[in-house]
Formats: sequence, structure tokens, C-alpha cells
Amino acid sequence: MADPNPDVIPPPEIIEVRSRRASCDGGGALGHPKVWLEMGAAGFVECPYCDRRFVLVAPGADENERLDPGDYEGAHGR
Repeated sequence: MADPNPDVIPPPEIIEVRSRRASCDGGGALGHPKVWLEMGAAGFVECPYCDRRFVLVAPGADENERLDPGDYEGAHGR
């Protein structure tokens, strides 16, 4: 079956997250400035620098620092 919209370019990477707030730095040594991204009702957000797509895998789950320590600035991973 052919792609229904051939003009849409798929994201280079899809990252599954458990929080509606995600951060992206492009990964690797040649990344980009760290940005914080907030998801809307769509359940995903794309990085404006590198086009990585962050997809919510547990919609409706409680979000807090203990569940997703890496997604909250200043968290210490405890």
C-alpha cells in the first residue's frame, strides 16, 4: 500500500516518554542547545532543532519527578 501523503517526511527518531514534558539536546557531541518541550492534546511533540519526535506512551498516568526524574530540571534521580 502506498503512503497516503508522500510529502510528509517521517521523523529521524521516535522517543517514547512517560511525561508530557520532555527535553532534547540533539544527542551526541554535535547536538543542539537543550530545549524543554511540552506536549499538547496530540500526545506527541517534535523538537524544533532536530525533528526528533517524543511520543507519550502512558497517557493519563500521573506525572511527577519520581516517575520521570530526568524530565524535570533540578531533579537528582532519587
